Amino acid sequence: MSQVVSLLIGPFAEFDFMRHALVGSLALSLGCTPVGVFLLLRRMSLMGDSLSHAVLPGAAIGYLIGGLSLPWMAGGGMAAGLLVALLAGVSSRRTRLDEGASFAGFYLLALAGGVVIVSKWGNSVDLMHLLFGSVLAVDDPSLLLVAAIASVTLLWFGWHYRGLVLDSADPAFLGQGRGGSVLRYHLGFTVLTVMNLVAGFQAMGTLMAVGLMMLPAAAARLLARTLPGMLLVAWVVASASSVIGLLISYYLACPSGPAIVLTAGIAYLGALLASSGRSGTSGAPAL
Repeated sequence: MSQVVSLLIGPFAEFDFMRHALVGSLALSLGCTPVGVFLLLRRMSLMGDSLSHAVLPGAAIGYLIGGLSLPWMAGGGMAAGLLVALLAGVSSRRTRLDEGASFAGFYLLALAGGVVIVSKWGNSVDLMHLLFGSVLAVDDPSLLLVAAIASVTLLWFGWHYRGLVLDSADPAFLGQGRGGSVLRYHLGFTVLTVMNLVAGFQAMGTLMAVGLMMLPAAAARLLARTLPGMLLVAWVVASASSVIGLLISYYLACPSGPAIVLTAGIAYLGALLASSGRSGTSGAPAL
């Protein structure tokens, strides 16, 4: 038993970078999981994936200007993500394309532009860092950023929980005479999504950032029957995936971000198998 405990705790007790990675991953789990759950409820899963790629050109430009400077990269990623969200929203309202198609078009444009920028003025190491990140290289400023974004996310969800639930369940009802409230919830939720993807990008890169947001939420959707239950299960899956993924990364010498997302993916597959024989899981969860 002591050997098992040593294997589980030893890396975090011995190395500072493992403790930093653990704290950063758990903070990401706190902020990302409610965003992922509500993205599923609002049928906006594609938006999360699109925005995770959309931050790349802004982060790349910030990197070229300020190097591995957190303010430059985070600020550039935030600006690019919000710009893509704005352009996709405007185009879906002024053309025949729906919002999903608009997001797909703009995120592919942003992703391609970001790769070209880094490939032209950076190098392959820079590109790999931006695409896949490195949770084991998270430093104190990055931890503060992730913790601040997680705190803002939880406070915003706590303050607007009832209205956001109603907006997710029946936006038409909420919009009757309260169009400003609907816009406030939609814009606030979009900004929070971009903020959490920027936080995830610091640790996992643009390609992996959305994994810790959507996979635990999808597993929770299959296992839980109520919205509070979904939020709890998603957080447990994300936190456990972070710990297990970091241990796998440490002992097998593999990339940490993909190991965390792969662990969350295995949990999702397990939830699929566990729920395959149950009926009634496709309806809306009880609030």
